[in-house]
Amino acid sequence: MIPASFDYIAAKSLDEAISLLARHKDDAKILAGGHSLLPAMKLRLMQPKVLIDLGRIKDLAYIKEEGGQIRIGAMTTHFQVETSDLLRRACPLLPETAANLGDMQVRNKGTIGGSVAHSDPAADWPPAILALDAEIVATSAKGDRIIKASEFFVEMLTTALQPGEILREIRIPAAKGKVGQAYVKVRHPASGFAVVGVAVNLSVDGGKCQSAGVGITGVSPKAYRAAKVEAALKGNPLDAKTLAAAAAHATEGADISSDLYASTEYRKQLAAVYTRRALEAAAARVK
Repeated sequence: MIPASFDYIAAKSLDEAISLLARHKDDAKILAGGHSLLPAMKLRLMQPKVLIDLGRIKDLAYIKEEGGQIRIGAMTTHFQVETSDLLRRACPLLPETAANLGDMQVRNKGTIGGSVAHSDPAADWPPAILALDAEIVATSAKGDRIIKASEFFVEMLTTALQPGEILREIRIPAAKGKVGQAYVKVRHPASGFAVVGVAVNLSVDGGKCQSAGVGITGVSPKAYRAAKVEAALKGNPLDAKTLAAAAAHATEGADISSDLYASTEYRKQLAAVYTRRALEAAAARVK
């Protein structure tokens, strides 16, 4: 449980971090919260020669509303998201998701950007980011690049970030009209990760669903948007029959994972049940 030898550099600015990453290239890893990287290094599953710590770059920790978007800096901690008055008012899905993440120690130190960039298939942030149709801002020596959430999560532990890029900011479109949001999960009793987690973002007009975002984690090698669930909701009233019928499509087209804790069939059933519960909770909160 001892990592291989490495050099540690605490970057004082984002520009310095980008420069260091460009210089060391594949030999370097970015340290944000460290809850995934450090255990992997201790097991020698990852052996970077250089660790670039972003923890001292205070300019990367913020939550603000600007230009019709909610903007969240990559180094914003889970606890800061959980306790943000702005987010509780404008995007309650994010504080609710944060409250379901890990434990108090993890939430105090872990960062939203680090979790999203890690792309763990059972992490809590990816389904919320997908359901909200967010944008990821990646920055490098070439400047900023905007990546849609739907294109960001490529595969297990793999994202659309390119060599030399650092996740700088997450942008959420400001909600319009009547909105209901919810996140529910089946928590693994040992790790706290999601066996199944479902994030829902509903927009309602005239008593009918105008738009729907449904992100699911824990089921497949990557988090995904449940497109068939969303399609079954749009244009329909959010009554019990519609919600149950839509939830039945939760794993349609998905590559369902199986492990020692949950078989493929068990996960499929959990996904349908918890998608229905998340839809019901979101529909009840529409205002």
